Amino acid sequence: MGDAPHNEPKSQGKARPRRPRLAAFAAPAAFALLGIAGGLGAFTFGYGDGASYLSNDPAACTNCHVMQGHYDSWLQSSHHNVATCNDCHLPHGFPDKWITKGDNGFFHSLAFTTGDFHEPIQIKDRNRRVTQRACLGCHSGLVDHMLPEEPGGDMLLCIHCHTDVGHALR
Repeated sequence: MGDAPHNEPKSQGKARPRRPRLAAFAAPAAFALLGIAGGLGAFTFGYGDGASYLSNDPAACTNCHVMQGHYDSWLQSSHHNVATCNDCHLPHGFPDKWITKGDNGFFHSLAFTTGDFHEPIQIKDRNRRVTQRACLGCHSGLVDHMLPEEPGGDMLLCIHCHTDVGHALR
C-alpha cells in the first residue's frame, strides 16, 4: 500500500484501458471530410446553376449544352404555349415530382460530368412512362376510349403518332 498515492484508487491487477490515438482523430477527420464534401457540393451546385433547376423555367434545361436542340424544338412545338418541360417530363403529384426531379438531376449530372451518355440524348423507359402519363392526364377526355380495357394493358405511346407535339421536327 505504500506505493500507491492516496488520491488514486488501487488498481487490482488490471491496467486502465488507454484511448487509442486513432479515436482522437476520428471525429475531426470525419468533420473535415464532411466539410470537403459539403464544400464541393455547394461549389458544384453554384457553378452548375443548380437553383435554376428548381424552377419551372424551360430555359434552365439549356444549362447543359446537349439540351439546346430540345429546347429550340420545344419553342417551335404546338405545346410551347401550354406546357413546360416539367409539365410533360415530371409527375404532377408532390412527392413523385420532387423524387423524379432529384433522381433525374443526379443521374443527368453524373452522365454529363463523366461524358457517359448517348448523343443525341435519349429518353429512358422510366421517363417515357412519366411522359405518357402526362399526355393521358391532360388529354384523358379525348383518349379515354383508346385506353386498354385492363390496367397495364398494351397500348401505343402517344408519341408513336404525335412525334413532334412536344418537340417539333424531332
